[in-house]
Amino acid sequence: MATINLMCVHCESEKVVKCSLHPDTGKQRYLCKECGRRFVNGYTWRANDPTIKALIISMSHNGSGTRDIERVLKVARQTVSNTFKKKPQK
Repeated sequence: MATINLMCVHCESEKVVKCSLHPDTGKQRYLCKECGRRFVNGYTWRANDPTIKALIISMSHNGSGTRDIERVLKVARQTVSNTFKKKPQK
């Protein structure tokens, strides 16, 4: 049996355990024991991926507009707007 070493996508801790299955996609969800957040190892929708959200913020700081970000990252304009509206993580 193969083992997979996972790291939390939020705090990068290795204290991760299986949690449950995602209700919509049926993918395995994991729970981080450090920060208490849940995540999936491989997102079905690009908009849910934390790296895409970080790219949206980075591109906006570098002067890209909403439609430019939408076109380059291939996500919906509403995804870009929602990312701007959310409070920053601590």
